[in-house]
Amino acid sequence: MEMNIYAWVILLTLLISTGLDFLADYLNIKNLKNDLPAEFKDVYSEEKYQKSQEYLKERTRFGLISTIFSTILLLGFWFFGGFNYVDLWVRSLTENYIYQGLIYMSVLLAAQSILGMPFSIYSTFVIEEKYGFNKTTVSTFIMDRIKSILLGAVIGLPILAGLLYMLNSFGEYSWLYGWIGLTVISFALQFIAPRWIMPLFNKFTPLEDGDLKVEIFNYAEKVDYSLKDLFVMDGSKRSAKSNAFFTGFGKNKRIALFDTLIEKHTTGELVAILAHEIGHFKKKHIIKSMIISVLHTGALFYIMSLFLSHKPLYDAFFVENIGLHTGLIFFTMLFSPIENVLSVLMNVFSRKNEFEADRYAVETTGKKEDMIDALKKLSEHNLSNLTPHKFFVFMNYSHPPVLERIRAIKSI
Repeated sequence: MEMNIYAWVILLTLLISTGLDFLADYLNIKNLKNDLPAEFKDVYSEEKYQKSQEYLKERTRFGLISTIFSTILLLGFWFFGGFNYVDLWVRSLTENYIYQGLIYMSVLLAAQSILGMPFSIYSTFVIEEKYGFNKTTVSTFIMDRIKSILLGAVIGLPILAGLLYMLNSFGEYSWLYGWIGLTVISFALQFIAPRWIMPLFNKFTPLEDGDLKVEIFNYAEKVDYSLKDLFVMDGSKRSAKSNAFFTGFGKNKRIALFDTLIEKHTTGELVAILAHEIGHFKKKHIIKSMIISVLHTGALFYIMSLFLSHKPLYDAFFVENIGLHTGLIFFTMLFSPIENVLSVLMNVFSRKNEFEADRYAVETTGKKEDMIDALKKLSEHNLSNLTPHKFFVFMNYSHPPVLERIRAIKSI
């Protein structure tokens, strides 16, 4: 099989991207410090600090093995003509392009899921278990997979069918209809997910009356934030790690605290964490991110429209027939270098937003130490890496390293 320029570009960028990831991981491990940073001596024991470093090393080794496996698998499937074999088989089943696309995507996703299952099992029941995080039972693990498959069938397949129809039916403006359609669906899911999808996986219970609820609602009133729904999520159902998150928008916005977070933090620290999340809303970070996402999707659809009928792209993957379902996959791989660059830039933008949200939380609560203590405890409970390498941060971190956040807060 002869490789054309597209094949070489995709192959080289794939290998370069993988190489950069390996380099970042190597530098990150080499940057580990034996001495516990002074800021954490009141939270971390030497034993816990050592445990966090062992956790990082083991997760990194596991990630490298997983990446090597998936890369070899992809290259083998590609160069042994796997994309073409599956495409020809699908075309022998039906002539309808929508059915072809649904079957093709389903087969590849199912194969990816099955082949990745051992890694998911090992990560959950060996590594996370070893370091005291895993709370997932076998039945929960299985049910999560079943629910994900059913959701993919009920929601994902109709969305894919609609996308294939729009890209096929409106000529030179197909990309515009696809962009508009996917944007509308994305906004609709923002309304649907908090109330109907997320509760399929976790239980959301309204925060019970008490000092915490009073303090949070008093703070929300102080900063003129309309807080209607505040929930506790049973994060302990799957992991001992703790977090909080903000989802939805408008009247459907929802703030959720993991039960593990409430268990391990004081009222003042929890108010600071909520203030940080509200800071994202007040600073328009969510709106800005949504606008960037919509514009990014529009540009992506337009550029994609230039390649979907471009035969050399299909030749690069040794596929005989031009088709929307294969074209979507191949364009994604061709465009991945640009996506990687955009991802790094978005991480820079995200880290800036996190600093701003921290500052908002401190200025509106008036309590630096609560925010600092919250960050320290989150790091200790989750065995976070306290000294990540700058290149690894640049490539992968959507949040600033915790030491940088603490020092920025102290400077306010």
